[in-house]
Amino acid sequence: MSKKDTEKETAKKVEETAGQKPEKAADQKPEKKAEEKPEQKAEAEKEQKTKKKAEQTAETEPEQSPPEKEEDDLRGQLEKTSAQLAAQKDLFLRTAAEYDNYRKRTDREKTSLYADTIAEAVAKFLPVYDNLQRALAQPDCSLEDLRKGVEMVEKQMGETLEKFGVSAVGETGDPFDPAVHNAVSHVEDENLGENVVAAVLQKGYRLGGRIIRHAMVQVAN
Repeated sequence: MSKKDTEKETAKKVEETAGQKPEKAADQKPEKKAEEKPEQKAEAEKEQKTKKKAEQTAETEPEQSPPEKEEDDLRGQLEKTSAQLAAQKDLFLRTAAEYDNYRKRTDREKTSLYADTIAEAVAKFLPVYDNLQRALAQPDCSLEDLRKGVEMVEKQMGETLEKFGVSAVGETGDPFDPAVHNAVSHVEDENLGENVVAAVLQKGYRLGGRIIRHAMVQVAN
């Protein structure tokens, strides 16, 4: 075989080889794709499941409180409640102490006021008592002088009662009033009206709107 023929045969083989390579590649490429497709699908599904699980975990974790956080919350609430209880106890003790001091102070003031009132009343009546003692100290006294002395003491006594705002109640002819009069007897008298005071056996006394003593009376008709 000549050199020229050899070159022609070599070129022909090269052309045949070049013509066969694309077909082989075309035949093998779909097979490679068919082999890789299930693996890619499985991997994609695995990634999707992992992502979904992560999202679910992220959603559920904020709703669940760790034991340490719950314990801290309970401890904080307990401390707050203890502080409030201590404040209320302190307020109660202060109020009780203030009330006790107020009660004691009121009792002292009441006792002092009562003593001052009694002292003032006694001081007003002492002049009356002094005049009675002077009248009894007279060695020689006529009946007329004794009467005049008693009348003077009675007048002085009435003036003293007026200074205290005390007034006499119960007069003959007044309509009978059970709030003022105390009926001890009953008589029939044509000269008097029905249910009228016929006689005053003992005068009553009033201090402002308060009856100190009811008048003892006899009621007619």
